[in-house]
Amino acid sequence: MRPRPRVVVIGAGFGGLNATRALADGPFDITVIDRDNYHGFWPLLYQVATAGLAAEDIAHPVRGLFGDRPNIHVRLATVSGVDLENRQVRIDGDESLPYDYLILATGSSTSDYGIPGVDEHSFPLKTLPDALRLRNHILLTFERADANPELIDDGTLTFVLAGGGPTGVEMAGALSELIGRNLAKDFPHLDVTRARILVVEMADHLLGGFAPVSQANAYRGLERKGVEIRLGATIAKVAADSVTLTDGTVIPTRTVVWTAGVRASPLVDTIGSPQGKGGRLEINRDLTVPGHPEVFVIGDLGGLTDRHGDPLPQMAQVAIQGGRHAARNIRRYQAGKATRPFHYRSHGLMATIGRRSAVAELPLGIKLNGTPGWLAWLLVHLIFLIGFRNRAVVLVNWGWNYVSWDRASRVILTDDSSTPPPSYGRER
Repeated sequence: MRPRPRVVVIGAGFGGLNATRALADGPFDITVIDRDNYHGFWPLLYQVATAGLAAEDIAHPVRGLFGDRPNIHVRLATVSGVDLENRQVRIDGDESLPYDYLILATGSSTSDYGIPGVDEHSFPLKTLPDALRLRNHILLTFERADANPELIDDGTLTFVLAGGGPTGVEMAGALSELIGRNLAKDFPHLDVTRARILVVEMADHLLGGFAPVSQANAYRGLERKGVEIRLGATIAKVAADSVTLTDGTVIPTRTVVWTAGVRASPLVDTIGSPQGKGGRLEINRDLTVPGHPEVFVIGDLGGLTDRHGDPLPQMAQVAIQGGRHAARNIRRYQAGKATRPFHYRSHGLMATIGRRSAVAELPLGIKLNGTPGWLAWLLVHLIFLIGFRNRAVVLVNWGWNYVSWDRASRVILTDDSSTPPPSYGRER
């Protein structure tokens, strides 16, 4: 009997899961490898960081998704490299796993752009541990300021968000609501109006890639929430107690949230194939690595461009569609048919500023803002959450928050805010 083709999927994010699902009923033996045992819904990480949701609300165990599939094996392991010539994946240092087809879907990691102090003194927001660490830190800063209000003058309650993309905008809006609606009641003897939230963006607008009208609506929405916005500003240095801009401005702060840049996962550096901007692999239109038609690259790792020559956005829909397309091409290749090029179909762009305030750009040129945009944002995020339980819990939490303004996850789980943020070599 001819052996079944072995497919190895590295990464259980949006792309990896969709590729695995699309191959699950085929004549393949599939191994899914991830360094975490859960799939995380990263678009809602900022809500964990601002106490709107608990960590487990946006995570689902990977084994729970494929437990009824005997041809799918899930491995909790760290991939240290890929040997393209011998078709082997190195895991946990010395173990090698052979493959007939390989799907690389490890996502992106944070890039510090070489700016001094970012790695040591800022908080990334790419993983659940990052979000919990940031939540602990935010709550602890208020505890310390409540014990000694003089610390406010040293920037203890100043929060700098580096980057005005969707994550920076959504984080700023949620943090404003957390402080103004929840922490103001939790700390009645502390003047929380002295807290500052600053978004620092090097471009002359927020939400790069959005239409000007959406960018303007986001700007006004954050301004109404008391968020300070510095456009055309670039961070030159981050220290333990301040941020220095390239124009010489020094902002005292103990909290810098780094959402300004990403690069392809460090795994791509071990592949040995040419890389483009942001470390993304140069790949063929059918998502394969040049010279290796059995290796597919999806999501943030791939350097494909759209019809205008612009890189595809590093967002969930690109990974989802890429994962499904890679699976279809593997089936075609296995059947002796020619593979087909990948064409990304944009489902739109969205960002929420807070309660009943969001911008949404949908297909057919439809643009929404305010309450309609917010409702569209809620619906889309609920649809793409993995697992019925997660959808139900998140819906209940959002409903309770809307009625009461209560962000129930204001819990400090461990005091680790005095330790430096982790290294940026995290895959997501």
